This record gives sequence, structure tokens and C-alpha cells, in this order.
Amino acid sequence: MLFTVICKDKADSLDVRMENRPAHLEFLAGLGEKLKAGGPFTDDDDSPIGSMLMIEAEDRAEVEALASQDPYAKAGLFQSVEITVWKWLLKNPEG
Repeated sequence: MLFTVICKDKADSLDVRMENRPAHLEFLAGLGEKLKAGGPFTDDDDSPIGSMLMIEAEDRAEVEALASQDPYAKAGLFQSVEITVWKWLLKNPEG
């Protein structure tokens, strides 16, 4: 099952994001094949304001557990986190 994890950063938190970025990227690399896609949302000036991950998992509980271990989440970067089941219909490289 595929899930999207959509995270919005707290206001004025770019310093928190940048301080934790190396650990965040290491964490994502450790997800291996579970991580299907990911990247930051940016504002019009290309400054990061959130994150989106697409994760393959057995169920929502697994994704919630993974999301809670993300160094960004542990650092308190996110204002909100939304986890939604997603069906990759178009341009799915595995489809």
C-alpha cells in the first residue's frame, strides 16, 4: 500500500530544517525500497516550507511509526503532518 506523508513546517523554522537536514537525509536513505519518492515543498523564492514523502507500507500504523522517527519530526520542525493512502495511477514506473 502507498501512503503520502505531507508535512508543513512551522513558521520561521528554516534554521531547524537546515540543522537537521543531514540526519533527515540519512534517515530517508535507511528506508530503502519503502521510500518511493520525496522532496521539499518550497515557497516562490525556493525556500523550503514543508516535505512530501511517498512510502510503501503494510498499513497506516507503520507509516505513522516511521514518520515519528524522522529527525525533522523529532526536532519539532512540523506544524502539521498528514498521512493519506495514495494510488499511483499515472506514470507509475512500477505499473
